[in-house]
Order: sequence, then structure tokens, then C-alpha cells
Amino acid sequence: MRHTLVAAVALTAGLTSTAAIAQDSDVTVGVSWSNFQEERWATDERAIRGALDEAGAEYISTDAQSSSSKQLSDVESLIAQGADVLIILAQDTQAILPAVQSATNEGIPVIAYDRLIESPDAFYLTFDNIEVGRIQAQNILDVQPTGNYVMIKGSPTDPNADFLRGGQQEVLQDAIDAGDITIVGEAYTDQWLPANAQRNMEQILTAEGNAVDAVVASNDGTAGGAVAALTAQGLDGIPVSGQDADFAALNRIALGTQTVSVWKDSRDLGARAGEIALELSDGTAMSDLEGAEEWTSPSGTTLWAEFLEPVAITQDNLDTIVDAGWITQEELCQGVTDGPSPCN
Repeated sequence: MRHTLVAAVALTAGLTSTAAIAQDSDVTVGVSWSNFQEERWATDERAIRGALDEAGAEYISTDAQSSSSKQLSDVESLIAQGADVLIILAQDTQAILPAVQSATNEGIPVIAYDRLIESPDAFYLTFDNIEVGRIQAQNILDVQPTGNYVMIKGSPTDPNADFLRGGQQEVLQDAIDAGDITIVGEAYTDQWLPANAQRNMEQILTAEGNAVDAVVASNDGTAGGAVAALTAQGLDGIPVSGQDADFAALNRIALGTQTVSVWKDSRDLGARAGEIALELSDGTAMSDLEGAEEWTSPSGTTLWAEFLEPVAITQDNLDTIVDAGWITQEELCQGVTDGPSPCN
């Protein structure tokens, strides 16, 4: 499936010169998306396309619709269509490996976009997801330093789920050891689907007789599912975390039903992916990319990576995300009366 979004995103200053644009005009970049269920992927796509359009490069893409097997055939299709570089948002970090090997065999560079692919042949571009987990847990701990905690994790096939959980545990461990908080429920969320998160949260609430004081949810979709389950039990307003700065989540923060969303500005991530794709297509080694660092994954795979910095969004700094043009005041403040700035 080839997407036709054409909104351009301004590139970081100095990305390309006139000569570079001319040089890259015959480059084709193939993007394999795991799915488009999260709101943010459309933003990422616009940013990637903007970077490539600026350089005169061609963008082609596929949507695996959350199917690992379809993603394998999608990558083969992108290669057959003449992709010079591949950007892959992996549905499953292990299942995608044969596709990476196929690309490598054809001399096609691969960028593992926002999700780890356990291969030294894939350049890993993401935000610091362990730090995201720390930020989530710290913001919940700050407002709810005692009580019963629930951990709503991401998909078991996505390494980010465990990176996030590790960062969360780092922050919570001292409070757990002191007996201040108790983790009374913990569950992975298959495919990151909000409906699955809601079902997990409902089961935990039933098992605990609604005795839950805080929820550390790993993204805004799972947070939305958790909030729906809490609201059904009259518990809306207890601290809940998330990430991605989805519009619905930001509105929940303004309303007071979600505490924090960790903003990973996907406009920056997408633009950077486009930049890297162009550099790799020009023969730049992964180790020579600006910002690249040698990094070892939890399983011991050593590869080249770049990590962007995330930002916590709470009621205290909602103005920041409006001022950045991420969301309009009207979208943020829908249904909010006498809320935090800029909704007051």
C-alpha cells in the first residue's frame, strides 16, 4: 500500500545542499510500517516524506497491518520495487531478521525505526526508551508515592516494552523495597491495542477489588484503555502515565484523567530517519553518521544507534506542546472547563 500524504516538514538546518538534492534525486527509500493504528505514525510518515521530498528522493511504503508474516513479504516487495534504503518499523524484532538479511544481501542499508531489530546490519534510530520508562514512573511516583500500582506494559514482541519496563523499575525499586508501593498487577498488551489494555486493566481491578492507586501504562493507547476501565469503576483521576503525546492523551491530561505523556517528537525522529537514509544511500558508513554511537542490546548484539531525548508533558507544561505546534489549543482543551493553562 503506497501512502499519499504530502505535507512537508521542515528539515533540520543544513541537511542538504543544492548539490546533495541533485545527487539524491534518483534515490528511492522504502518504508515498511508495522501498522497505522497509533495516531503518531502518520506524523512520522509526514516527517520522513518531508525530508525525502526536500532532497528530491522517492518515497514508497507498505503497511503490514500488525502481521509479522506480511511484513516479511512487504520488505521483499519494497526491494523488488527498487528501494535503495529501507526504513523498517518492525512488528516483531526477531521475525523481521530474514528480511534484513535479504536487504543486506542486496547491499541495501536498513534503518530500524523506533523499534530495535537485533541485527548489526540495521542502524537503530529511536528515542531513549529506558529514559521514557523512568520519566513515566517518576511522574507517577511524584504524585502517588504510596499505594497499589498496576503496570500495563506494551506488546511482548516489541523490545521497547521491556526497555520501558526496565526504566520504570529503576525508579520504583526503592519505593518497593521500602514497602511504600506494591505492584498488584502487571500485564503485557498484545499489539499495543487499547482494547487489550482495557481488558487487562478490568481483570486486575476485579482481582484487586478496585484497590488500585496508580497505573504506569507504557503508551497513550494503553493509557486510554486503562482510563476507560478505571472510569467504568468510578476511579477516573487516579495517576496514569503514557507516551507519544497523542491528542486524546493530551486532552486527558488537560481533563485530569491522565498524569503524564512522554513526548517523543516524531517530527524530529522522522526527519532524522530521512536524513540518515539519504546519507546511507550515498555510501556513508553507519559509524560515520553524526550522532551515531556503538550500543549493545540487552541480548548482547552490538550495533550502531542514535537516541533522541524525550520530554515529559504534564498539566504544568501543556503550553509547551501547543507553542510547538503539535496540537492546537482547541484540540487540547476540548471539554475542559477551568483547567490548566492554556485551557483556563
